[in-house]
Amino acid sequence: MEDFNSLSLIIAKDFEVEELGTEAMLRARLIEAFAYLLDHNISKMMNILYRADVNEEKLKTLLISNSDLPSAEVIADAYISRQKEKIETRKKYSR
Repeated sequence: MEDFNSLSLIIAKDFEVEELGTEAMLRARLIEAFAYLLDHNISKMMNILYRADVNEEKLKTLLISNSDLPSAEVIADAYISRQKEKIETRKKYSR
């Protein structure tokens, strides 16, 4: 639960997210947000991904290899994965 709280706090810096009870709910909300950004404000989406340090080449590869999935879903998963990596790194070096 502590990791979920950390994840929620990190994501709240980029998105207005209400108190969401589960990671699945958070993921669903991010998919919606990225779908909206893809359609209405791609530069803001790219800025968010840049600040989150989502690897652009890795994301391109994921989008190509998962072309059967909606792009927003692939992007949201890559964003969440990167944020989780940051949490693990912080935990590792804060000991």
